[in-house]
Amino acid sequence: MQVGLLLNPIAGMGGRVGLKGTDGVVDEAIKRGATPIAPGRAKEFLQTLQSLHMDASKLELIVCPEQMGGDITQSVDIPHKVVDVTVSGETSSEDTKNCVLALYKAGVRLLVFVGGDGTARDVLDAITENNFDDLLVIGVPSGVKMYSGIFVVNPADAAEVVKLVLEGGAGVAEFEIMDADEKAFREDRFIIKLYGYMNGPSVPARFQGAKQASPETVNEHEAQEAIAKYIIEQMIPDGTYILGPGTTVKTVTELLDVKKTTLGVDVYQRGKLVLDVNEARIIELVNDFSKTWIIVSPIGHQGMLFGRGNQQISPGVIERVGRDHIFVISTPSKLKGIAGETLKVDTGDSSVDELLRGYIRVITDYNEIRLMQVE
Repeated sequence: MQVGLLLNPIAGMGGRVGLKGTDGVVDEAIKRGATPIAPGRAKEFLQTLQSLHMDASKLELIVCPEQMGGDITQSVDIPHKVVDVTVSGETSSEDTKNCVLALYKAGVRLLVFVGGDGTARDVLDAITENNFDDLLVIGVPSGVKMYSGIFVVNPADAAEVVKLVLEGGAGVAEFEIMDADEKAFREDRFIIKLYGYMNGPSVPARFQGAKQASPETVNEHEAQEAIAKYIIEQMIPDGTYILGPGTTVKTVTELLDVKKTTLGVDVYQRGKLVLDVNEARIIELVNDFSKTWIIVSPIGHQGMLFGRGNQQISPGVIERVGRDHIFVISTPSKLKGIAGETLKVDTGDSSVDELLRGYIRVITDYNEIRLMQVE
């Protein structure tokens, strides 16, 4: 089987620097100190693929040229071929579509792409425009949001899925491709829509699933308020609180009578909020990490705690704060809707992911705590 690799080299660069995406703001991301994320994610996938010791006669790896796949594959020293297609210096959606076309013509029927929701849309466009109905796709997460269901939980999972496909151990499933309006997202407005569907291998345990919004009901809001009251009672006057995105966390600040962003990461100190901070700003604001806590709520259905939409809370920040100073908050109905009822992390740092794994306390109501497993 010919397996294709396509890399969006700029995907995810806007995350840690607080831009909530990279579309149209690459220069600003670089100005803020952003560095490429996608090559490292691709490298982890390739190294895992290499470690699985699959029969070389059953797999031929075909990659896009230069920064869209060839450079990182060469550095891993894994056997591969580079597809004959020209890519521009500053890659665009057209480069992604052209690469999909070239890979398909080269015989690829299993495509692994590294990127975010925008990249998933570009891949879907290429498939739809060219009627590539027999092309299976696996998304390696490297964007900021990644609400689409086509993404595996982490790069290593993508390699495991490739192996299952080659061994005939995976069927075919249809995955939702979602995308959020990044301009609206940066203005703290959440506009997300279903863009279409894409076929991929059916391995539910390895894929994250599409995001689902929290229900807007009276009972849901009452549960959020009960959680918020409990959190506020645990706060200390000279503490620092790093607040993740989402309406559940926002309810805490509403009861504190301060205004939080819905979609950004904010810092609460001494009765005031510093809004929309990035990784560097968080580290600058915190004087004493022993008196600092992270308050975060999992993404609906996906169950992702870190690594989707809150990359400002970076591995470095999490390490400094420590696992014991993380408040995970979620209403019972939201927890019930999480696939497999397990939480997930994908920080981009395997040692930090390992630190977070195991059972963690989730506050589900006033003084009610449930232990949930973090995968």
